[in-house]
Amino acid sequence: MSKTYSAALYEGTFSVGLDRKFNRIPRDGKPAKGALKISLNPFLIVSSDKNILFDCGIGEFGEETGPHVIRKNLEEHGLTEFDITDIFLSHLHYDHIGGLANKENGYWELTFPDAKIWASKKDWEKATSKETWYDEEKTEFLSFVDARADLHFLDETDQAYPEVKVEKIGGHTEFHQVLFFGDGNEKYMQAGDVIATRSQINRKFAAKYDFDPETSQKQRERLAKLAFDEGYTVLCFHDDEHPIVKITGFDEKTGYVTEVIESHVTS
Repeated sequence: MSKTYSAALYEGTFSVGLDRKFNRIPRDGKPAKGALKISLNPFLIVSSDKNILFDCGIGEFGEETGPHVIRKNLEEHGLTEFDITDIFLSHLHYDHIGGLANKENGYWELTFPDAKIWASKKDWEKATSKETWYDEEKTEFLSFVDARADLHFLDETDQAYPEVKVEKIGGHTEFHQVLFFGDGNEKYMQAGDVIATRSQINRKFAAKYDFDPETSQKQRERLAKLAFDEGYTVLCFHDDEHPIVKITGFDEKTGYVTEVIESHVTS
């Protein structure tokens, strides 16, 4: 039996302003004035019988991004896009799902042709019911995925496989999900933008960009405690440097102690 492991498939670091454009900057660079600094890390989980992605990144919707980026990262693990068996989506913002399809050859194609796509049923219904999803190009993208992908829909608490479960937590988006993996060897938690970076594990804040900032804060605190109590490794999608961390202790004054897991981060 092969060893279970996780890897951050780093796509880049970006300055993102009110126009929602992802402008590439150095990993240690600063965003434009008034913009957010956002790194993107789709997560690969390799187990004995599956190659899973927890979110699949921005695809072609950022500066100098596209399917070639995630293909290169997968190559470092001896994999191709055809080896991905399942993709679980925490929520439907395009920097998390844009990697599902591309127009590399001039027409829409599925980036991971053999993968099952798992999404919140209510989230998908809401997104596809809109006349325009962000803009014309992204609406076309979502319609293509809706028509051509092997879609599987999840209820608010659901277990797709014995080792993978989801739970609706809301907060960042109305139907935001936390994704859990546990196969008896490793345990992973990916909470999308509710715990987006390592530093957020100990931060108390209400973000204006959240659908429900108060719920995000409460869920962030609950999930950090759950990760500590039950031994989950936390996968932080937007972290600049250390997207995979383990919570190893708790201090009454300084909060949780986190340990960086470096060994499976691609560059």
